[in-house]
Order: sequence, then C-alpha cells, then structure tokens
Amino acid sequence: MEIPKTYTEIQIQQIQKHNTDILALRDRFTTELPRYISARNWVQVDTFVHGPLGSLLQEMNYITKNLLPDAQPKARKLSREVFEHLVEVTKAAENRDPVKAASGYEEALKDLDSFLSLVPQA
Repeated sequence: MEIPKTYTEIQIQQIQKHNTDILALRDRFTTELPRYISARNWVQVDTFVHGPLGSLLQEMNYITKNLLPDAQPKARKLSREVFEHLVEVTKAAENRDPVKAASGYEEALKDLDSFLSLVPQA
C-alpha cells in the first residue's frame, strides 16, 4: 500500500472544519485565559480549561487523523503536550500559583501554534 503524499479535497474540507473550531478556541484561549491568570481568578481558570478548552484535544485529534501519515506522529505529540500543559495550568490554579499557571499557558500556546503549523491550508 502506497503512503499518500497529498491531501484529497475531502480531507482538506474535514481538516478545515476542525481547524476553524481550533482557531476560534485559540482566540478565546489567548484573550481570556491570561486575563483570568493575571487576575488570579482561579475558579475561572479552572472553568475555562475544563469548559471551552475541553473540546480542544478532541478537535486536534480529528485533524491528526486526517493529516498525511508522516505528519501524524508529530501532531499526536503536540496534542499530548498541549493537554499536559493545560493540566499544569489546572494544577497551578488549584495551588493558586500565577507563575506556574502563566508558564503552562505559554507552553500550551507554543505547542498549539506548532500543531497549527502542520495543518494544510485550503
């Protein structure tokens, strides 16, 4: 079986549908979460990570399944890292630690942006 080297039109449509959702979450992630962290509003930090960002990993997994086979391992690794950093943010919120919360946020954003760089453009 030959490994595909290009995307089908259907794959691009599927990827773009989920990419639009991820980009909307990223916008909220970059505007809301830093504000909650700097205000030390720990309940809101936790609620945001488990609420709106709760579907982020699922959306990333949908995209990963539709990427070309050679891009999938890196996409899976980045998805896992985003998730781990969000867990760090949640733990920091529980411990009321703004430094660790901000650090986890920044690392999650960096990995999310790396993930988005793997997404083919329509």
